[in-house]
Amino acid sequence: MKALAFVLAASLLMPAPARAADDPDAMRLQARLDRLQADPALGRLAAFEQMEARQAITVLAEARRGERPGVLYLAERRIEIAETAAGAELARRELATLDLQRSELLLQASRREVERARQEAEHLRIQSQIQAEEAERLRLAAEAEAAARTDVEQTLSTVTGKQTAQLSAARRKEAELARQEAELVSGTKLPPSAFESRGEVFALPASAYAPGKGALSTDGKAGAGALATYLQIGKRGRVRVEAYDKDGKVAQARADALKAALVAGGVPASQIQAAGKKSAATAKKAAEVIVAQ
Repeated sequence: MKALAFVLAASLLMPAPARAADDPDAMRLQARLDRLQADPALGRLAAFEQMEARQAITVLAEARRGERPGVLYLAERRIEIAETAAGAELARRELATLDLQRSELLLQASRREVERARQEAEHLRIQSQIQAEEAERLRLAAEAEAAARTDVEQTLSTVTGKQTAQLSAARRKEAELARQEAELVSGTKLPPSAFESRGEVFALPASAYAPGKGALSTDGKAGAGALATYLQIGKRGRVRVEAYDKDGKVAQARADALKAALVAGGVPASQIQAAGKKSAATAKKAAEVIVAQ
């Protein structure tokens, strides 16, 4: 590749043939090629097409009278191709730069949103702790007045319920922003999830595994990679992997394969527990990843 680049560069720097100076068409086309090569943005692009254009001008300058119409047409097309190819290559490079800048901006915005959600959750946690301490003080004081105890306990229940709901909503918002960041970083959609009493539960479909086997499929590996990225964003609790199959050995192999993929993605092995369940897998659920809250 380096040798080819050297040959192309050398051909672009070669002077025009002497006979081109006596040929007005060759001089006109040579001037167009010189302008392209002198352009600071386009001059170093489409080197192969520029070399072919220069060669076509050389052939034109040396062509016989009867050959000139066809050779002139070819030379003009070579010049146009070189100009178009250089412009297209410049546009592709500019587009790639813009795409990279856009991805960086989206990633930065996502991280800022995640940080704001974490701060909000921490603020609500502190508020909840303060409310709980104040409620405990009121409860102890109310023990001296049995008649007021019921009212105080109802107040406590209401306050605690509101704080718990707010904290749960903040955690879900944090999880959603973390999901967006993980999908943006990994380039892969996370498996669907739901919040249950067990924690946040991700369901991996049957397509995540090779049919009838314990090994992950290509889709399964991609999903596991996205999950590993998600589990490393923020503070996540312990993780339990449960996989299903009518054959208990296959179920355990599936659970172990998913755990290994998460560990390979950067999740500490000590944080993950894997268990196979002798139960039929479905199209939508062949394994579950349960993240404790």
